[in-house]
Amino acid sequence: MARSLAVLKLSTRVKNVITFAQSVASAMTSNPHFPTPNPSLATFQADVAALNTAETAVLSRTKGAVEARNAKLAVVRTDLENLKTYVQSVAAVAAPSDADAMIESAGLTIRKVTLHDKPALAAKQGSVTGTVTLAAKAAAKRASYVWQYSTDQKTWTTAPATLQSKSGVSGLTAGTQYYFRVQPLTTAGVGDWSQTVTLIVK
Repeated sequence: MARSLAVLKLSTRVKNVITFAQSVASAMTSNPHFPTPNPSLATFQADVAALNTAETAVLSRTKGAVEARNAKLAVVRTDLENLKTYVQSVAAVAAPSDADAMIESAGLTIRKVTLHDKPALAAKQGSVTGTVTLAAKAAAKRASYVWQYSTDQKTWTTAPATLQSKSGVSGLTAGTQYYFRVQPLTTAGVGDWSQTVTLIVK
């Protein structure tokens, strides 16, 4: 599953930053997708205009102009980062098929990120012989987890329950194949046992 992220590709050249910022301001003006930008477009446009004036002073070699210009540039960069965050937050709740067009309509670039679903349960070797580290997909904000392991999937040993979706199991026999499973308990009740995962303990 891929997700669209809004991206800022800012040039190191101040003039290019100004041109880009002006294009974003223009794209977001009266844009129905983004009714309440943060900062407001009036503030953003004023900051861009101030940067443009400061850059003109630098080009005419006015004394002390570079420091003033750099301060204005930092403000515009922050404005752009905040606008990107705002655009991303709006696109994130839209249908995936609409997100690309929404981000582009704000004058921003898109980067596709593939989201990998976390497995319901994962087991890996612990730091010392005979131990295993277990990690489950979080069931809820507040949940407890019951952990079990077995060598034959018939007789299960219950490890101490945890309030976090991870646990360590010790005292296992090296060279033996173990099966592990987890059961969440949330305010909604007791969940189902996860699918088992298997690991030969070292």
